[in-house]
Amino acid sequence: MTTRMRFNMTDGVIKNGILNEKINSEEYKPQNGFIKMQNGVNKKPQKSNSMKKESFEHETLFTAALTHFGFYILMFLGFINQLLFAPKVAREQNRKGYAPLYESFETFYLRYVYRRVRDCWNRPICSVPGALVTLKDRITRDYCWTFEFTGTETECINLGSYNYLGFAESTGNCAEQSIETLKKVNCANGSTRLELGTMPIHNELEQLTARFLKVEDAIVFGMGFATNALNIPSLISPGCLILSDEKNHASLILGLRLSGAVTRVFHHNDVKDLERQLREAVAYGQPKSGEPWKKIFIIVEGIYSMEGSIVHLPEIIALKKKYKAYLYLDEAHSIGATGKSGRGICDYYGIDPKDVDIHMGTFTKSFGSAGGYIAGTKALINHLRLHSHAHAYAASMSPPIAQQIITSMQTIMGEDGTNDGKMRIRQLARNTRYFRRRLNQIGVIIFGHEDSPVIPMLVYLYSKIGVVVRDLTKRNIATVGVGFPATPLMAGRIRFCLSAAHTKEQLDYVLKNIKEMADLIGLRYSRKPRDPNPINYYTDSESE
Repeated sequence: MTTRMRFNMTDGVIKNGILNEKINSEEYKPQNGFIKMQNGVNKKPQKSNSMKKESFEHETLFTAALTHFGFYILMFLGFINQLLFAPKVAREQNRKGYAPLYESFETFYLRYVYRRVRDCWNRPICSVPGALVTLKDRITRDYCWTFEFTGTETECINLGSYNYLGFAESTGNCAEQSIETLKKVNCANGSTRLELGTMPIHNELEQLTARFLKVEDAIVFGMGFATNALNIPSLISPGCLILSDEKNHASLILGLRLSGAVTRVFHHNDVKDLERQLREAVAYGQPKSGEPWKKIFIIVEGIYSMEGSIVHLPEIIALKKKYKAYLYLDEAHSIGATGKSGRGICDYYGIDPKDVDIHMGTFTKSFGSAGGYIAGTKALINHLRLHSHAHAYAASMSPPIAQQIITSMQTIMGEDGTNDGKMRIRQLARNTRYFRRRLNQIGVIIFGHEDSPVIPMLVYLYSKIGVVVRDLTKRNIATVGVGFPATPLMAGRIRFCLSAAHTKEQLDYVLKNIKEMADLIGLRYSRKPRDPNPINYYTDSESE
């Protein structure tokens, strides 16, 4: 099935397109945005193999009770500290007569819960965040209220950066090309893209991005977060319906709020729940009036950065076509990191990119740069060039940043005359599968898809997040801990981000230390059977 979209440039609203297809009358007959079911027949999308490759093992009742009990004890002790032992550093100065700047619970949580493990976050670095990263050492003398530098540094294996293809480098072709661009063009031009900020290098990057994604056109922006937050309101307006995955990123959620459209959340990667909501949307229309929705959008991500899961794209595209909804795909973490040629989720599943209405992604992860893009039809991109707040009001992308993206993208595509890009993609796939299988063998619970380079390891207890991050740092391993409220209370985790730059020796060293920590503080929560056989480090053919 194919769908054409028309854009009304006068009011900034996408009008539902003309459908050039034959419709099976046994399934539905669309009229004014409604779908009329006949004989109660409703075909369900078939399960893909991707669903079978995911793992979301649940905790035991004992672990759940212990986690809740530990958190409530932590909160209780925090209230006692706030009442009896509040230090002077916690009091705002020169604010007599002012209302409190922060919400009361937010203030309490930051000062008396998060503060206890604040040394595990916001750690300053003084090197390129490649396979190795150098941390600037600091100490606290007042239980994490303040910090001071020691003047020393610690080099660690970096498992906390989104450096999927290893392009975060201070040497090599990418760095050299960016330096040359800086010398020729300068670092910025002080204007927006809509006014005087568009340079030849921006046009070159947009054309290359469109060719890389195999779509008609693309538009780039200087900030990844703003690519979502400031473009969604240009495409979606009041009277529209958005069906959003419950694990979508904060930038998407902010964009949905700014759009003024009605947002309904479906269960994470749950195709059945999505279809139920789509069916209700087209059957009942808008609340109160019952009028058809102007547009229905499905918004999902390629790889979910907290869950390590991969979107069930074939099933979602089938639903999108069936119910005549638009699909917005955020590939911030999947572009470059998935697919045999690094072209993202469509490449991974072998899907025609034109089946996705709006492609979004960032250059901050796999490309080792900054900014983001939206890609699709020429009509879509021309619409955004006129109506996007990020295009009209934000400063244009710095030329050296654009050059870093161009060079790394050409490397991935093989246009640099080498197979370096292909080897990076293979190495990332090899590292991902090896690391995940070895963790399963250790007996820890990990979330997500077996091909996702984002690997959350569940530790549950708030105290264990701090212990693991601190102890791994002492063992020269830098990683990220994530807990409530960034995750549900029962889902405290350590998140590993793998890179093509990691060697087998580095991964083996990390796994050895994780195994020791699992024995030391009790992280073997998994009840799944473990593979007793040695896990082989894949060959190139197996990685494909």
